[in-house]
Amino acid sequence: MASPSPSSTPPKAEEKESSAQQSNAQPEAMARSSSTKDPPPAPSWFTPKRLLIIFCVINMINYVDRGAIASNGVNGSARSCDDKGICTSGSGIQGEFHLTNFEDGLLSSAFMVGLLVASPIFASLAKSHNPFRLIGVGLSVWTLAAAGCGSAFSFWFIAICRMLVGVGEASFISLAAPFIDDNAPVSQKTAWLAMFYMCIPSGVALGYVYGGFVGGHFNWRYAFWGEALLMLPFAVFGFVVKPLQLKGFAHVESKKALTSVETVSAVNDDSEASKVDGHILVGRDGISADDLNTPCKSVGICNIRNQFSRFAKDMKVLLVDKVYVINVLGYIAYNFVIGAYSYWGPKAGYNIYHMKSADMMFGGVTIVCGILGTISGGFILDRMSATISHAFILLSGATFLGAIFCFLAFCLRSLYGFIVLFAVGELLVFATQAPVNYVCLHCVKPSLRPLSMAISTVSIHIFGDVPSSPLVGVLQDHVNNWRETALILTSILFLAAGIWFIGVFLHSVDKFNDESESQVSANTVANRKPLLDGNEEESPREV
Repeated sequence: MASPSPSSTPPKAEEKESSAQQSNAQPEAMARSSSTKDPPPAPSWFTPKRLLIIFCVINMINYVDRGAIASNGVNGSARSCDDKGICTSGSGIQGEFHLTNFEDGLLSSAFMVGLLVASPIFASLAKSHNPFRLIGVGLSVWTLAAAGCGSAFSFWFIAICRMLVGVGEASFISLAAPFIDDNAPVSQKTAWLAMFYMCIPSGVALGYVYGGFVGGHFNWRYAFWGEALLMLPFAVFGFVVKPLQLKGFAHVESKKALTSVETVSAVNDDSEASKVDGHILVGRDGISADDLNTPCKSVGICNIRNQFSRFAKDMKVLLVDKVYVINVLGYIAYNFVIGAYSYWGPKAGYNIYHMKSADMMFGGVTIVCGILGTISGGFILDRMSATISHAFILLSGATFLGAIFCFLAFCLRSLYGFIVLFAVGELLVFATQAPVNYVCLHCVKPSLRPLSMAISTVSIHIFGDVPSSPLVGVLQDHVNNWRETALILTSILFLAAGIWFIGVFLHSVDKFNDESESQVSANTVANRKPLLDGNEEESPREV
C-alpha cells in the first residue's frame, strides 16, 4: 500500500481550506460590490475654511454665554441694606430670584456637571452615530436650554437649564476639534486649532461686554434669548447639511451594506465586533464576537451593554497610553494655575499692588495675551514641523519660561514692572493651547479622538480649575499674604513644564493616519479621498 506523499493533503483538510478560501473570498467580493453600489457620500458644499469659520463662530457663542452669565449685567447683585436700614433692590439673576452667593455659585456648578457628564457620552455615541449629527443634537439642546434660561421662573428651573447648556456644549467640544484636524491643511493643522481655541478668551471677554450692555439697557433675560437666536441657525445647519464623516469612522450609508461582510470577517478572523442599531461593526475597539453571541433580554439592553463594553475598552487604551497620560497630567497642573488666576487674580492684584481697576487690568491682559499667545503657539509648532515630540518641546519650554516671568512679576514691588512681566508670562503660557490639544488628537487612533478630547476636558476641570479656587482660598486663609500665595500658585507651572518635558523622551507615534481600526472594509478605506476636498465631488477610485 503506497504511503501518501508529504505534499498530499487529507480530504478533510482540503475541505476546510476550500471553505476558508470561499469564506474569505465572499467578504472581498461583497466589499467590492458594496463600494461600487454604495460609494462614500459626496462632501458638503462648504470648504475646509468655511468649516473652520462656522466652528469658530459656534465656539465663540459658547464662551460668550459663559462670559455673559458672569457679567454684572446678567448675574447682577443681591438685595442689600446698610446700617441705617436703607435697602437697595437687587439686580439680574441674583436679585430677581433672591439668591445667596452659594446659590449663585451653584449655577456655575450645574453647567459644569452637565458638561463633564455629557462629554464622554457624546464621544462614545460617535462610534454608533454620525458625529456631525450629534453636534446638531447638542446645539439644539443648547439653544432650547439658553432660551429656557431667559424664560426661567425660579432658581431650580434656571439651574436645570444651565445644566442642559453644559450638555449641549459637551457635544461640540468633544467632536469639533477632530473635524478641524481632519480638514486642516497638513502644514497648518496646529494653526487652525489655535484659531479655534482663540475663541475661548475672546468669547468670554465679548460675553462680559454683551451681558453688561444687554442687562444694563434692557433686561438680563434678553441676553439669553439673544444667544439662543444666534445659535439656532447652526443647530438647524447640523441637521439639514449633508453630514461629514470623521476619519476612522464608517460611513452611515455604508453600514448596512458592510454588515454581512463584517459578520463573516468576525467569524473567520475571530476579531472584535459591536452591534449598534441592529448592525454588527468590526474593529479592534469594538465588542468581541463572543460577546455578541451572549443572549440578551432585549435589543436595548444589548446596545447599552455593548456601549459600556466599548467605552471600557477605549478607556483602557487611553489610560495605558503613556504619551496621552503625560500630556493630560501636564494639562491638569497647567489648568490648576490658570483657573485660580482667573478667579483670584484681580483680588490678589488689588491687595498686592493696590490697583483701583484690577478687574480691567487682569481682564485686558488675559484677553490680549490669550489671543496672541494661542495663535502664536499654533503657528510656531507648524513652523517647527508639527510632531508630538516637537509639541512637548514647545509645551515644556513655553510653560517654563512663562512660569519664570509670572513668578518674577509677583516678586516685583513696582506695578508697571509687574504688568510688563506678567503680560510676557501669560503670552508664553497661552502658547500651549494649540500644542496640547494637537497631542490629544494625534497620540491616539482616529476613532478615539472624540473620547480623547472628552476625557481631557473632564480631567482638567475635575482635577484642575474646579478644585484650585477653593484650595488657593484655603492657602490664603492660612498664610494671609497674597504675594506669597500667588508665588506658591505660580510655582505649580514649573511642575506642569516638568511633566511635559518627560513627554519629549517618550516614544511617540503620530496615529492620525492609522486606519487599522477603521470599521470599514479595506477597499472602502483605500478608495476614500480626503474629506472636504474643496467643492469637488468625491467618487470611488479603482485600486
